[in-house]
Amino acid sequence: MNITIDTVVLPHSDPEASLRFYRDVLGFEVRRDVGNGAMRWITVGPVEQPETSILLAPPAADPGITDDERTIIAEMMAKGTYGWIMLVTTDLDDVFEKVQASGAEVIQEPAQQPYGMHDCAFRDPAGNTVRIRQVT
Repeated sequence: MNITIDTVVLPHSDPEASLRFYRDVLGFEVRRDVGNGAMRWITVGPVEQPETSILLAPPAADPGITDDERTIIAEMMAKGTYGWIMLVTTDLDDVFEKVQASGAEVIQEPAQQPYGMHDCAFRDPAGNTVRIRQVT
């Protein structure tokens, strides 16, 4: 069996702010941008990995959730407890400086974790946690 990761979905609350963060700050390329206003689905990903993408999607558009669930999702996004992703880099300090300079909310500065990883964490414009770890 051969299964790979194609797309990971993160919610957005402001498509333009999310686009600026993932494209301009993290350097991802925009692969698709469909819809308009707050109802936009934006697919981004690393230039060097065309087979792997992040879909930034409006959570309110899902017809399978109730109004109460939409409220809960909005509250969780505002607290930063709804979505998260882990990224890797070969130069954590450089990435940290660039993301911090963008004004993104720092959750954790670069640190060596007791379980062996050297990483840091930010919140994207929608409140999603973005952890970035160092690889050699």
